[in-house]
Amino acid sequence: MERLIRKVKEAFRFEHRDERYTCKHCGTEHSRKTLMKRYMVCPDCGAYYRVTPKDRISMICDDGTFKEMFSNIESKNFLDFPKYDDKLRQAKEQTGEKEAVLCGRGKIGSVPACIFVMDSRFIMASMGSAVGEKITRLFEYATKQKLPVIGFCCSGGARMQESILSLMQMAKVSGAVQRHGQAGNLYMPVLTDPTTGGVTASFAMQGDIILAEPKALVGFAGKRVIQQTANAAFPENFQTAEFLLEHGFIDAIVPREDMKETLALLCSQHRKVGKSA
Repeated sequence: MERLIRKVKEAFRFEHRDERYTCKHCGTEHSRKTLMKRYMVCPDCGAYYRVTPKDRISMICDDGTFKEMFSNIESKNFLDFPKYDDKLRQAKEQTGEKEAVLCGRGKIGSVPACIFVMDSRFIMASMGSAVGEKITRLFEYATKQKLPVIGFCCSGGARMQESILSLMQMAKVSGAVQRHGQAGNLYMPVLTDPTTGGVTASFAMQGDIILAEPKALVGFAGKRVIQQTANAAFPENFQTAEFLLEHGFIDAIVPREDMKETLALLCSQHRKVGKSA
């Protein structure tokens, strides 16, 4: 977990001078305006910058259609875990967000949908009780309204400061996903970098159609932990979106510039099939 947190901090540590950012992969510098036109993908080397929830919404949803939901739900230090209150306060100050997931309703290519976007800047998008509750309520709302759910997943796993209250969110959200599907509704998770731990072991891999961004890190335990436990070597691309696609765990890898069009097409086709059934 600590290594993941350091990696995320590094990923978001751009040189910032007059809205200019430096790619951590190739070292070239570009303005935010240039990067946003390219969906936060480096024009020189093609590396993917990690995207904030609000930027993600602006890339995916039709202008002015997204309405946030359940913004009043925030994490609490139920167990009086040492320094957890300080971590929450710091995360809110650094991100300007109240929690590690943004939920709401919007339109993607004129197709109504419910969307959640996890935020790796907020305590590594770890899944605590508030994250689980927000996503569960979004699924319950979508089920009642007969809307598809699109989930942009990323996480370092369960939030250890909440112990069993965090772990139970895996089952709670998974139950909501199952009920959503049993009612004939569509769920498409999009795996982004990094998606690990309890999120991978639950709702991130439960979709009807599972998409991923190129070269996204996707796994459960860390690569070193698995290597030490199994006492075996793994391919260079182990725990990447490309490795998962090759082995049938996901359905497609979609470049960021094609994501909105792809999601809109899949949602509209599902809606047509549902109406004709």
